[in-house]
Amino acid sequence: MFRSFLVAAALLVTGPVMAEAQPVGDRVAVNGMQMYYEVSGAGAPLIVLHGAYMNIPSMGAIIPRLAETHKVYALELQGHGRTTDIDRPITYPNLADDVAAFMDAIGLQKAHVFGYSMGSVAGLQLAIRHPEKVNRLVAASVAYDFEGWQPAFKDFIPQMNVEMFVNMPFAAEYRKLAANPDGFPALVEKLIALEKEPMAWEAEVKALKTPVLVIAGDADVATLEHTVAMFRLLGGGVMGDMGQPLPASRLAIMPATSHTAVITQPDLLLAFIEPFLKGETPKGFFE
Repeated sequence: MFRSFLVAAALLVTGPVMAEAQPVGDRVAVNGMQMYYEVSGAGAPLIVLHGAYMNIPSMGAIIPRLAETHKVYALELQGHGRTTDIDRPITYPNLADDVAAFMDAIGLQKAHVFGYSMGSVAGLQLAIRHPEKVNRLVAASVAYDFEGWQPAFKDFIPQMNVEMFVNMPFAAEYRKLAANPDGFPALVEKLIALEKEPMAWEAEVKALKTPVLVIAGDADVATLEHTVAMFRLLGGGVMGDMGQPLPASRLAIMPATSHTAVITQPDLLLAFIEPFLKGETPKGFFE
């Protein structure tokens, strides 16, 4: 859940920086919806995918920071922000296919992808379903299997109901941008259903050829054990300094960081993301 203080803090912190980056907003027809997106910066293309109940502003300062070195395409996914909803469930494969269709619609053949929370799982599915479209994937707060969620979160999912969300402050934030200001309850229903969707993609993750940077807080919604297991599926966890190059995929754990605090640390995120997207590796004693 993303409380209003997170949205407000992101807006306060990023207001002047975003104005400086001068993002340009537009809409494009994607799978029956009008998808809103913003383009900022210059350089290698990078698609940014937000979390559930979020939008472009609530992603905070990381978007303008990434736009300092990349041409950033920040998307608002089905029913979120200024993107319209359609008569279709929100599922990770659907979200991934929407991103692929967006790329086709604007003529973007391939890009790096940075996703957070729901957006990270959508990015993972994009790499699985449309690998030719993803250069490198940064997945922050991601899981590939339902069993990877923290026990406390799995216990909470059956208790979720629309009423507990419509009374939260971020419901009012939704109305400020939404194409349908009264559409929040319907969105909540779809996102609760999303939490119950089956996830069991171990084989698909193991088969990925796309380099992935997995980022997680040490108190995130996925367990640390699951996060490490994903890194090992991607070829990580080997010993370096043995004369062989390190695996292309990487792992970063953010200390003293809960799920909602991952996105509020743009400096730390950028320190992980930029070297990965550039393919830079720290030098050891033997190099």
